Amino acid sequence: MTKALYVATLEAHSGKSLVVLGLMQLLLGKMAKVGYFRPVIDDVKTGEIDNHINTVVSHFGLDIPFEDAFALTQSQVVDMFNDGRQGDILDTIISKYKELEERFDFMLVEGSDFSSDGSIIEFDLNIDIAKNLGIPVVLIDNARGKTLEEFCGNLESAVNTYIQKGIELLGVVANKVRPENKELVNKRLTAELKGKTVAFTVPRVKNLSHPTISEILESLNGKVLFGEENLNNQTGSFGVGAMQLHNYLTHLRDNSLVITPGDRSDIILGALQANLSDNYPVISGIVLTGGILPEPSILKLLKGFESHVPIISVKQGTFEAANLVGNIKSKIYAESKQKIATSITLFNTHINGELLLKRLETFEPKSTTPKMFQYNLLQRAKAVKKHIVLPEGEDARILEAATELSSLGIVDITLLGDQEKIEKKAMKLGFDISNLNILNPGTAPNYESYAATFCELRKHKGVNMDVARDTMLDVSYFGTMMVYKGDADGMVSGAVHTTQHTIRPALQFIKTKPGIGVVSSVFFMCLESRVSVFGDCAINPNPTAEQLAEIAISSAVSAEAFGIKAKIAMLSYSSGSSGKGEDVDKVRKATEIVKSTHPNLQIEGPIQYDAAVDPLVGKSKLPDSDVAGQASVLIFPDLNTGNNTYKAVQRETGALAIGPMLQGLNKPVNDLSRGCTVEDVFNTVIVTAIQAQKS
Repeated sequence: MTKALYVATLEAHSGKSLVVLGLMQLLLGKMAKVGYFRPVIDDVKTGEIDNHINTVVSHFGLDIPFEDAFALTQSQVVDMFNDGRQGDILDTIISKYKELEERFDFMLVEGSDFSSDGSIIEFDLNIDIAKNLGIPVVLIDNARGKTLEEFCGNLESAVNTYIQKGIELLGVVANKVRPENKELVNKRLTAELKGKTVAFTVPRVKNLSHPTISEILESLNGKVLFGEENLNNQTGSFGVGAMQLHNYLTHLRDNSLVITPGDRSDIILGALQANLSDNYPVISGIVLTGGILPEPSILKLLKGFESHVPIISVKQGTFEAANLVGNIKSKIYAESKQKIATSITLFNTHINGELLLKRLETFEPKSTTPKMFQYNLLQRAKAVKKHIVLPEGEDARILEAATELSSLGIVDITLLGDQEKIEKKAMKLGFDISNLNILNPGTAPNYESYAATFCELRKHKGVNMDVARDTMLDVSYFGTMMVYKGDADGMVSGAVHTTQHTIRPALQFIKTKPGIGVVSSVFFMCLESRVSVFGDCAINPNPTAEQLAEIAISSAVSAEAFGIKAKIAMLSYSSGSSGKGEDVDKVRKATEIVKSTHPNLQIEGPIQYDAAVDPLVGKSKLPDSDVAGQASVLIFPDLNTGNNTYKAVQRETGALAIGPMLQGLNKPVNDLSRGCTVEDVFNTVIVTAIQAQKS
């Protein structure tokens, strides 16, 4: 079973609290530690607590501090969105969620309320949050005030949007349906959804929509005269006491709210007496309007009246007060025990919670999103801190990335180069490099020992100490020797130097792992909604079928090591058995080699790119394939195709390309593009640090 569930709604006042309360009650009966999280809450005043969080945490006694139970307020989200910082919104939510998730067996996540100026972005934001957290959704909508066609059409459209975005919908809840229409709505929804998900219909219950006296007091900015201890009384129907008492008494109903001018002592006393009588319904409260207080003699009488009926005074006139009470959108509070009990009963009666949990058992996230992938990279790199050497320490991009990495405490960094030049450049650019280690190869304490080691390793190639000393002045060789000797855990270079210059030292003395015949590379392509692995796009110009097979196997191992389920597509200009020719035959042969040597791997080839990644095209061209339309590891037939494709995808879609990450070496050495950005350097160092944890 997946460890989380997301409860989302389409609009304000859809009644998702009912579903959250019911699910929490159900989950706590199944497992010991259930967490609760709200990615975005309404703005709250300083010192106050979000009502949803307070209700759930208090009622169920959850051990979650308020500040841990949410990520952002509505105002913060709107400000970040307006500043073009949408990525920061998701980064913050993912970080807060993952911190809380570690403490619990299961997480119940409640979406936003659609109750502020930011509601226009909330539908898409809830989709993005659920997708990036990788958890399935229960979707709720409110049927009140809508035609059958409008309500079912809106819900079906939302379901289609969620599914198209790759989100698993465990079920939909049609809430606040007229009781007499319950079966009609359920039948219509089942027909509209066509098996895409299951639908539940919950009837409207009046007491959940009626406000408490406390809510009325707050909404009308009133003053409590009597019965402060009973402000949580739940109102039922309400009526204006403007007629004669004997006529008004006939209009009283269960939990009636009496609204009357403050000088109508006959109505006030009559209502209180009726509340004590077995012949009349219970009164929930009395609202005195117009800012008028009863005469002192009446107030004295009321003070001595033993009653559970709270009396409040408001400044509004009777007509205005009645309208305002009628427009209050009631909420469920921690003190609303009756509403909480009613909500849980409704959930248990009309929603099959056991079915929802059963559907969770088969849920698997379809892909890893770029945001979650990057978050996981950072957490893994932090888990076991490694030491990375950057030979091009005088480059501004390297300096900036190294400073950021160091300040975050993710890795230890050594920069190679002229210390005076590096310090001057850092000062000019405003970078704090006080935590960075700087070495100039020629004056480094281990320069002579490195030269001696290199001489010994390469003497069969005619290298003597003079040549070795000259070679060790080269920052790429010096940095690689640091890795070889264990003075650094990995190296990242290539911002200034060519690929060949970066990799040659590693091939000469770090060498490849046992059983590896070819060093290859992959890029982690962070697309809009998934992360794909592209290989080989940087090293091997024209691999043989055997080399292509090895690249595929290494790439699958790399994908799995970084949390991506490997489904390998061996790319070609033809799909299946239709194509002929030397190029497609090479891909076909490579595919067969992988199938025979690693039968556990899911692989398809030859296959075209569109058939590999598009479910509809994949089903059309290769209907029996487990990989077509779902490929996560894409192996290109040659460097020309791979390098151009990754760059085209990167530039045209705005995808983040992390890499290239080299595969097959005994210790991690990775190459940057000379057109790399600071972000490229940052991410490649992170990947290298994670590789070093496995070395």
